[in-house]
Amino acid sequence: MQTPERSRKRPREGGGSSSMAAEDQEGSSSSMSVDEASSSSMPPVRVFIVFYPMDGQVEILARRILDGVNSVQGVEAKLWTVPEPLPAELRAPTKSDVSTITANEFIKADCVILGFPARFGMMASQFKAFLETTESDAQKGFFASKPAGIFYSSNTPGSGQETAALTAVTQLAHLGMILVPIGYPSDIDMFQGGSLMEMKGGSPYGTGTYTGVDGFKQPTPRELDSAFRQGKHTAEIAKQLKDYGFQRCMEDIW
Repeated sequence: MQTPERSRKRPREGGGSSSMAAEDQEGSSSSMSVDEASSSSMPPVRVFIVFYPMDGQVEILARRILDGVNSVQGVEAKLWTVPEPLPAELRAPTKSDVSTITANEFIKADCVILGFPARFGMMASQFKAFLETTESDAQKGFFASKPAGIFYSSNTPGSGQETAALTAVTQLAHLGMILVPIGYPSDIDMFQGGSLMEMKGGSPYGTGTYTGVDGFKQPTPRELDSAFRQGKHTAEIAKQLKDYGFQRCMEDIW
């Protein structure tokens, strides 16, 4: 019984394996360009840095956080202040020229980083008053699973650095947002002995600074470095979550 001859593949015209390799390379490069085009067409991640400008030090931190956010590719950052709810005769003097945010603008953010001075150990009531205007949007799920960070100031070490941060977490929880803490890596030398000789605000919850009783103390280089790291870290997390998809994240959770 004769064994049938194995069929031989006929080489393609134009040089056999070398032309095949060229075709594979051409196909690979074309698919890469498609992926790159798709990536570049994606809208940027919108990060809003929203603060109450009673303390000029909070704005200084906000602007350094802005630098950190802008260091991440594919992210678009914007500074906002919250509206002043108090009548003119009761308002603290403010000097910021940053635009005031509205609830309609607030919902457009993919991520928010909120800054406020501590008052009686809590978030300043003016900032909380703004968050309360977003209740109906929160009930509709506009903020669900979106990342958020916090930063703050206080007059002295015992006047609310951690309690203001902790009580701010309840606001984020009611909005359905995900807190992005900075942890200890934002201050690499925190545990070195020399660092204890310098007064530094902040905690694992977020960047902080001390203003002094007279309000004139400015943020230190280490506090500003922490602010930059917070902006960069939070923006990176926001980008990863948006790439994954907030909707998919909610579906996975529920």
